[in-house]
Amino acid sequence: MRVAVGVDAGASLAKLAIQGREPGLGLELLPASQPERILERIEELAADRIGLTGAGAALLGRSLGESTVHVNEFAAWGNGAGALLHDQAGGANEPYLLVSLGTGTSVMLCDGLAVNRIGGTALGGGTMLGLSALLFGCREFRALADLAVRGDRREVDLLVSDIYKPGEIPLAGDLTAACFGKPALRDPRTKPRQEDLAQALMGLVGENVALLCVGLAAAAPQARRVVFGGSTLRSNPTLRDILQSITAALGRDVVFLDNGEFAGAIGALRLASS
Repeated sequence: MRVAVGVDAGASLAKLAIQGREPGLGLELLPASQPERILERIEELAADRIGLTGAGAALLGRSLGESTVHVNEFAAWGNGAGALLHDQAGGANEPYLLVSLGTGTSVMLCDGLAVNRIGGTALGGGTMLGLSALLFGCREFRALADLAVRGDRREVDLLVSDIYKPGEIPLAGDLTAACFGKPALRDPRTKPRQEDLAQALMGLVGENVALLCVGLAAAAPQARRVVFGGSTLRSNPTLRDILQSITAALGRDVVFLDNGEFAGAIGALRLASS
């Protein structure tokens, strides 16, 4: 049986989609910091066709040779997300915004086969992990996500209710007035808990990504649905809840792709095999 592999080589993780080795689609994650391990795994699969996308695609391609097909990253993401969305929700008959939350964040407008990047931000998983390493020494993303579940970002973020009395301003009191605003107003000997800092990091990124997406959606009124994917959402219920609440509150339908971190790899596989 012919074997095909799609690889999305990101800044933090390499995502592999494998077809032909077993029934269904095999999905694997490998650390981007270990390129020799990625090469070893791809060579072990003995694929007839290899689709490459992402920041590390060029380096992998030079090592793997002629069996590779380089796929535009946004085309790969759009194709793979469309396939996942079809399996999950019966497809997408209308345009939608596709949000790739990885080390940074990209926002694409998907309309049928057309995929166009319309914006993005340097805020993403890399922001969270970099700041968590500086603030309290956490360098593992899964550990950071686990800490955030147990935290309370109201102990770190300054809220509208911390500044205004009820009725003084036409804003809900639980809205964030300033991310990470409270520590500067407190006794410097009072240190926030790691859990609260972790959840505040999720809020910093999640709120701003959601607001960016809704702002871009306003420029594309035909796109009522915002579809989220990417490795930053993996096992990260805190970030999902923040994105869901803000995006939905601002009038957009929200979908989180199952296995959404593999959208680019699946798209690279499909486009290289077509």
